Amino acid sequence: MMLTRLKANSEGKLAKQICKVVLDHFEKQYSKELGDAWSTTRNILTSPSCWQYAVLFNRFNYPFELEKDLLSKGYYTLFQGSLPYYPESMKCYLSRTPDRMPSQRHQMRNLKKYYLLNAASLLPVLALELRDGEKVLDLCAAPGGKSVALLQCAYPGYLHCNEFDSLRSRWLRQTLESFIPQPLVNVIKVSELDGREVGDAQPETFDKVLVDAPCSNDRSWLFSSDSQKAACRVSQRRKLPILQKELLRSAIKALRPGGLLVYSTCTLSKAENQDVISEILNSCSNIVPVDIKGMARTCSPDFTFAPTGQECGLLVIPDKGKAWGPMYVAKLQKLHTV
Repeated sequence: MMLTRLKANSEGKLAKQICKVVLDHFEKQYSKELGDAWSTTRNILTSPSCWQYAVLFNRFNYPFELEKDLLSKGYYTLFQGSLPYYPESMKCYLSRTPDRMPSQRHQMRNLKKYYLLNAASLLPVLALELRDGEKVLDLCAAPGGKSVALLQCAYPGYLHCNEFDSLRSRWLRQTLESFIPQPLVNVIKVSELDGREVGDAQPETFDKVLVDAPCSNDRSWLFSSDSQKAACRVSQRRKLPILQKELLRSAIKALRPGGLLVYSTCTLSKAENQDVISEILNSCSNIVPVDIKGMARTCSPDFTFAPTGQECGLLVIPDKGKAWGPMYVAKLQKLHTV
């Protein structure tokens, strides 16, 4: 009885934090865009007690004891299906119930053993299909989880992690320091450039480019504590696709012919997802879509996907027992010029 009351109280406290301005705005937009699926998605997004956290192991300080412990508690590895690209060096564990491991503190010269993340954020990393020796650009890299995940997959010849915001860039540097051993740090460059200018500065330099774009981060926006700031965010939201397209055009310039580009966001918004990619495909004659429907088929035991109407785009939506996402992923390739 006491536990129920405590749980109800804690959920009540969390419920009070939901920002009505944002929820009302999402309600209008997403009930149209997602139809019946929005009701369940909304319930998950507004109930942090249902959220799940995946445990990505750090291969540079592998937690063997923790692995035994997680297996004994019923955790299992993500992507047990046969993805066309899934490096054995990447190990990520999930629990079937909402369960959060404690985060590890940053310690100088002591690498962390694991990174907690939304499991759907590994989809853009895997879609990039990083191979040893390749040059890769993570254009909007903070807080660094996807860069860390890329380094679990392969040893790049050069990894350029860019983050325009100086505060977030410091966070990115600390994340890399916490997970990556010194010899590998030598192939990583961290910069604070305007992502829209990187393509002109480094044309046709990279084999692979990840654009994990600034977006209306649905999960965090719903819990904005400042309603005036939230209202301002909502009104500024329509400008985001302009920035996202500028970042993509810069990324395309930075990509070598034949190279792969992955675009991702953590929003459900069609304007920031499918519409951005459609416009890029319509306006850039040297870019073609890459079919990733197979990824959705293989990953369907662990993720719920909403239809996108695109062969090159996937949208993970939070669902009961699969509280991952939102995460939109699109894959493009740059053509060789004749």
